[in-house]
Amino acid sequence: MEKIEVRYDNKIVKYFAYATIIWGITGMLVGLTAALQLAFPNFFNDYLGYKYLSFGRIRPLHTNAVIFAFVGNAIFTGVYYSLQRLLKTRMWSDKLSYINFWGWQLIILSAVITLPMGFTSSKEYAELEWPIDIAIALMWVTFGWNMFATILVRRVKHLYVAIWFYLGTFVTVAVLHIFNSFEIPIHFMKSYSWYSGVQDALVQWWYGHNAVAFFLTTPFLGLMYYFVPKAANRPIYSYKLSIIHFWALIFLYIWAGPHHLLYSSLPDWAQSLGVVFSIMLIAPSWGGMLNGLLTLRGAWDKVRDSAILKFYVVALTAYGMATFEGPLLSLKNVNSITHFTDWIVAHVHVGGLGWNGMLVFGMMYYLFPKLFKVKLYSESLANTHFWIATLGILLWTIPMYWAGFSQGLMWQEFNPDGTLAYPDFLSTVTVLKPFYIMRTFGGLIYIIGVFLMAYNLFKTGRSGVFSNDEVVQVTNTLEKNVKVKGEYWHKVIERKPVRLMVFSLIVIAIGGIVEIIPTMAVKSNIKKIAQVLPYTPLELEGRDIYIREGCVGCHSQMVRPLRFETERYGEYSKAGEFVYDHPFLWGSKRTGPDLAREGGLRSNSWHYSHMIMPKEISPGSIMPAYPWLAEDDLNTEYIEKKITVLQGLGVPYPAGFEKEALADLQTQANGIAESIIKDLSKKESNAQASDIAGKEIIAIIAYLQRLGTDIKAVPATEADVETSMK
Repeated sequence: MEKIEVRYDNKIVKYFAYATIIWGITGMLVGLTAALQLAFPNFFNDYLGYKYLSFGRIRPLHTNAVIFAFVGNAIFTGVYYSLQRLLKTRMWSDKLSYINFWGWQLIILSAVITLPMGFTSSKEYAELEWPIDIAIALMWVTFGWNMFATILVRRVKHLYVAIWFYLGTFVTVAVLHIFNSFEIPIHFMKSYSWYSGVQDALVQWWYGHNAVAFFLTTPFLGLMYYFVPKAANRPIYSYKLSIIHFWALIFLYIWAGPHHLLYSSLPDWAQSLGVVFSIMLIAPSWGGMLNGLLTLRGAWDKVRDSAILKFYVVALTAYGMATFEGPLLSLKNVNSITHFTDWIVAHVHVGGLGWNGMLVFGMMYYLFPKLFKVKLYSESLANTHFWIATLGILLWTIPMYWAGFSQGLMWQEFNPDGTLAYPDFLSTVTVLKPFYIMRTFGGLIYIIGVFLMAYNLFKTGRSGVFSNDEVVQVTNTLEKNVKVKGEYWHKVIERKPVRLMVFSLIVIAIGGIVEIIPTMAVKSNIKKIAQVLPYTPLELEGRDIYIREGCVGCHSQMVRPLRFETERYGEYSKAGEFVYDHPFLWGSKRTGPDLAREGGLRSNSWHYSHMIMPKEISPGSIMPAYPWLAEDDLNTEYIEKKITVLQGLGVPYPAGFEKEALADLQTQANGIAESIIKDLSKKESNAQASDIAGKEIIAIIAYLQRLGTDIKAVPATEADVETSMK
């Protein structure tokens, strides 16, 4: 067959590789800062505290920087490198490649700016506001368009397994992102979720779990199927196992999201589906892990001598650990102990630091000598990085597992007389400080390893010669639509990329349709409670401030129907309590206590003082101070628009109420301010109610005092609800 000259685009690979390293260091340093705030709260939250650097604002910055900046750029690095070589052709459009690169970096930069400023939707892994969501969709389509067009002009007959995972990733992430991001804008950087309460929670964790599945897992499995055999110079262990791995994984994964909502107000049938499919996920996940590890059978001498392969072995091992632990955590008896604890944080970081981080490091050490046509500057430094990173993972995760297990058991412990052994939530927080310090030390070690890698790769690049275009001679083996007698049945699908992509879409759509549509369409699934009313304008503004400050990252609003929870917090939460919540705020972590029944438990003046100086009001607390809430004026410019939008979403504010909202807000604010001043005057304060009535802190107090109070009231009729709203 005739040889054809092809010029692979290495420049785009280099750009994404550099971005991966830079954003990886950035995201990890933000994470280290957040860890220091928990380990040494008196110093980092108070003396070095500032609203743009408060824990609630930088925590989502850390997760977004690591997931979409570090891991996202790594995905593009690996895909742009491997796709050209697997298809024996240059990317279809250089222009689209560079639009993808610069557009993605601008999205990341916008996250770096907006999240510390408090512009957030509060949805985990989807915190960015609506204009950025649109930009993400456009850039993702740009990437997918370029990738699929390249597949169509390929010079090979069959698509290798890595490309199956790339296609599955593109299709599923597009579906997840679009459906989870339905929101109604209030202004340029504020929106309300289209969904509410239970429905919003289901859609969010259908997205949230599968963002982990189809952004942090499936593309990395594609990279594993390419780079592990390449680095080991051996074929993948089993072609048939890779087929089972791919189709079973993408079908089962999409169902598992509800396991994040066990014992919540989500209907039991949806919770049960999440559990069943989570357990079944062990099989394809471990099939993929074993396929990668067994590729190295007979090559363990290479593993001993190669830092790259050692990174891959630990990455695959961490993948196996995380994908065994995930189904384990979905069991209700285990979930009752682990949910809302630091155990979940440890679980996530086994995947993030171990699976994603170690595979990226191995990929970078493989790519730079190839791109710059030179040996790695220092194999010794690479091996040092490997051992430092492995030690960092252990020192990070083991203390957090211990912390999570301690939390879960302390929350559940009862005295012989049937009372809670630790009724004060703070007593379960103070024991965590040593673990938070050890976690911080582990993170520091891990980051030191990343700096070593950056230095090693920089020196490698400096000593080599880089060419934007890599010229190679390839053979065109493409014979379209020609079936070979006796070929394996799956080969037919592999040589038809449109069919492969459509089948992937159908497979991933089944689970989402079965779980989400009944919850949306069948009203009896979510029953309203007559006495649950919409938020007042002041409470609504306070809720938005609560979202802005990232309070949902530390406080849940979901009392589970478990005895130790109802003893501590009160009546368990009902689905009907959240029908007017756009978005839902159930949370996924309890660094602080649950707030679902907070309303009326403490005075307005207590909340006022607690917001400004939490560690004095609650000794031992690690909550950051929020002095700016008492200093910044409440912005009521958009209250009319907010009421109007919520009316359009079905919240039963009376017609014309949007015109009365500001006056209603001011009346309620004056009442709260007066009660605070009355209490503070006993402490010889000279403040006046008018001094604080227009401050943000009054709004957030109004919101906190509302939580859970509806169901404490005497049951009302539908007529009572209508009358009270008028």
